[in-house]
Amino acid sequence: MAASQPSSRIGLFIDGPNLHATSKALGFEIDFKRLLGEFQRLGSVLRAFYYTTISEDQTNCSFRPLVDWLDYNGYTVVTKTAREFHDTSGRRKIRSNMNIELAVDAMGLARQFDQMVLFSGDGDLRSLVEAVQRRGVRVTVVSTISSQPPMIADELRRQSDAFIDLAALRPKLHRNTSERSAARAPGA
Repeated sequence: MAASQPSSRIGLFIDGPNLHATSKALGFEIDFKRLLGEFQRLGSVLRAFYYTTISEDQTNCSFRPLVDWLDYNGYTVVTKTAREFHDTSGRRKIRSNMNIELAVDAMGLARQFDQMVLFSGDGDLRSLVEAVQRRGVRVTVVSTISSQPPMIADELRRQSDAFIDLAALRPKLHRNTSERSAARAPGA
């Protein structure tokens, strides 16, 4: 884990779909309670943002329970409705990018943080990282180079002050599904 001052003010910015794809590529699910706890040990987590899109029909949204849990357990959940469109070939596509929302929040709050932890591998966020660094904030990016292909854009990794491979955090952040099953069992 990146070295941090115990009094460091930390902002977590999680690109939800990107983190999900990265952890899936590494073969595990994130335990968000553990994730928050891990970074709270390194300093004062002032905000933990989770960005994601939701389908227009929220009733069929498989990750709605996660979004609700995050909202009640220390995360600021930022959502927008995914937009459906047809490309030039007539194929149905879904637009679900939250980079603008993440960038606006990060820039607006940058002066309140000593450290920004960005959970994303999206190279489009390199300019954001550079802009936040110009405001004196140290930026750590969490993604992976352990998958094939790597889930992080090289330019984002190079721009960051520190890079943490999500694969290295697996022992600390993986969700133990057997604990979850035991908790749901009658009498548990």
